[in-house]
Amino acid sequence: MRLTGFKALTFDCYGTLIDWESGMIEALKPLTGKLGRALSRNEILEAHARHESAQQLQTPAKLYRDLLAIVYRRLAEEWGIAASWSECVAYGRSVGSWPAFTDSPGALQYLKRHYKLVILSNTDNESFAGSNERLQVRFDAVYTAEDIGSYKPSDRNFEYLLENMESLGIRKHEILHVAESMFHDHAPANKHGLANCWIYRRYDQEGFGATINPGKMPRYDFRFNSMADLAKAHQEDLRS
Repeated sequence: MRLTGFKALTFDCYGTLIDWESGMIEALKPLTGKLGRALSRNEILEAHARHESAQQLQTPAKLYRDLLAIVYRRLAEEWGIAASWSECVAYGRSVGSWPAFTDSPGALQYLKRHYKLVILSNTDNESFAGSNERLQVRFDAVYTAEDIGSYKPSDRNFEYLLENMESLGIRKHEILHVAESMFHDHAPANKHGLANCWIYRRYDQEGFGATINPGKMPRYDFRFNSMADLAKAHQEDLRS
């Protein structure tokens, strides 16, 4: 299997292209700043992952920015902190300002010359529009949880992806799914027979951060620690 053997790259966005963990930690400071005790970065992210995943199961049609407002409230309740609803809403609205990983725009611009680029993300369209500006590339298609009415790792999201890729003239064996999250992306990619590439952004950290532990680790066809490494490997594949 070679990187040059695919026609389209389908991307998770948050955690893969956008540094959502740094974005979350910064946007949660109005809440964590009120804590009477210090929580580690991973403790904050793991609590967030637990509440986010549970809420996505309970309200799969809720917009991501609105769902995050509920997550903020649940975290405040868990930590025993008073939080106004306006604070909760402000957190949900922060998604579009979360930073891109520094290598994402350049790598995407390079890969755009060789593949169709598609987003499959657990976000809403308004939030992604802000993120897309930071990524500095025009995607050939964008499929969000708002469009689909459910959140990854639901089968429905991957079925939607495959059906719509067919309309672009791309068949399943021509797709490489590129993502960081084992729980949201690689486990369902395995289930649906998609070739997959793990962008292991947390290679130098413990645990799974803002994503749920998947239990049994899914398999993957490629692994890189950054989007820059993926672009470099593609260049090497072309030369060979």
